[in-house]
Amino acid sequence: MTKEENTTDGELLLQLVKMGMPFGKYKGTILASLPVAYLEWFNRKGFPKGKLGILLATMYEIKINGLDYLLTPLKK
Repeated sequence: MTKEENTTDGELLLQLVKMGMPFGKYKGTILASLPVAYLEWFNRKGFPKGKLGILLATMYEIKINGLDYLLTPLKK
């Protein structure tokens, strides 16, 4: 089991509200704040490998299903 696969759901959600995008147009933007259009682009083109890809795919699912509100308490 890789380190990425060993991350708990809670740790994953915390990383979404703390980690900044490491590259590209939205470099430095907190993953939870990325626009849905950017996440849709990744969904079409392919998410990066590893932890970042897992986080972006999770954020995509959260946003397209209207579940952003679940991250609000974690942002504090």
